[in-house]
Amino acid sequence: MTNSTKPPPLDIKCTSTDCENDLHCFKQLKRMSPKEKGKCRSCGADLVDWKRVHKREIRDARNTFKALQYELIRHHFFHSEIDETAIRHAKRKGRIKMDEAVRHRLEKYLAPANPPRDGRQTPFSGNSIFYAQHATATCCRTCLEYWHNIPKGNVLTDEEFAYCFELIQLYLEQRLPDLQDNPVKVPRQSRNVSSNTESSHQ
Repeated sequence: MTNSTKPPPLDIKCTSTDCENDLHCFKQLKRMSPKEKGKCRSCGADLVDWKRVHKREIRDARNTFKALQYELIRHHFFHSEIDETAIRHAKRKGRIKMDEAVRHRLEKYLAPANPPRDGRQTPFSGNSIFYAQHATATCCRTCLEYWHNIPKGNVLTDEEFAYCFELIQLYLEQRLPDLQDNPVKVPRQSRNVSSNTESSHQ
């Protein structure tokens, strides 16, 4: 596991791009034509096999994870260090209770047709589940719609919910491979560790 005692403030947004380094944003602009849908909103790069991703097959998650990392915001959460607060939280819960926490969070903030504060309900740090949600585009209904073809305005079906849950689980298994099944006692954390910073989907 990697950690940082004080994570730096996140200076990117869901719409940020770094096209020179092959890091894009595929969220469509209103002025974009149907032919441009699925391409980078800044440079027009066409890198994602959307038909394949939209099949939502967990057995093809490796391809989905690769595709997600063409987007700057996703790449950041796949590779940035997970902050110390988040790691301590995961250790105190253990993998079994973390799974319960994932289900609870999805039920409250993603599964409803119109979740409260949609687009701002997932902070950027303080909990490894937040990292997983941003990395896998299960952080809000907008990201869920264009990445996984799950439309807004409807409660998630059992199949859609299970898909989101599995993506988050796979991410956590990849990023926190040493996490024990059961809780581990963790010493108190220093007060100078920074707290959550909320996201801003624009």
